Amino acid sequence: MNILLLEDDDAIGMGLKYSLEKEGFEVEMVTTVKDALEHFAPGKFDLCILDINLPDGNGYEVCKNIQGKEDVPVIFLTASDAEVNVVMGLEMGADDYICKPFRINELMARIRMVLRRAGKGNQPAVEDVLHIGHLCVYTKEAKVMLRRDDGTEEAVELTALEYRLLLTFCNNRGNVLSRTKLLEDMWDVDGDFVNDNTLTVYIKRLRDKIEKDPGNPQIIKTVRGLGYMIEK
Repeated sequence: MNILLLEDDDAIGMGLKYSLEKEGFEVEMVTTVKDALEHFAPGKFDLCILDINLPDGNGYEVCKNIQGKEDVPVIFLTASDAEVNVVMGLEMGADDYICKPFRINELMARIRMVLRRAGKGNQPAVEDVLHIGHLCVYTKEAKVMLRRDDGTEEAVELTALEYRLLLTFCNNRGNVLSRTKLLEDMWDVDGDFVNDNTLTVYIKRLRDKIEKDPGNPQIIKTVRGLGYMIEK
């Protein structure tokens, strides 16, 4: 995956470039609008991460130029979460934005989400309806239903993070997810990291809600010494 990174702050840019490359991305970093426009070419990048305030203009110009040439995913980096900035970026075709200062794991998770939505991620997009054992997950409505033995359905009330955790498992069916991987992907709705102990609690709560017998889980299974998985 190739990323165009436009950031004029060397400390932020180099740190972000290093972190992205550790995750396996190829990163081309530029510091000005001029350089960004010169380096961009259709088919060259899978994602563009654009700072807004730059010495010779702003990231909006770059986004508009890029979107005029190719429908490539764009994430804005902004020092302000003012609604006008966010709306302007999204109206120009950006897929997401993140405010500085940001946590690197949160940015990584947003990058993966944007790439999956664009069909560029390493994992397939989640289908509209997922059938897992006695569960039905309606992803468009963010609704989870439990099928009873008599064929009727009962709604399962999940918190935002529990639902996100369930989707993470659904989107990786057949793959063992280590606790480290889950911790990298998950953060709570207030932006705080989910630590190891909290992850244990969330998995238990999720099992209590979706498993017929939480003491003997058949949906989210423990792979001893490795992590957890949902079988295909």
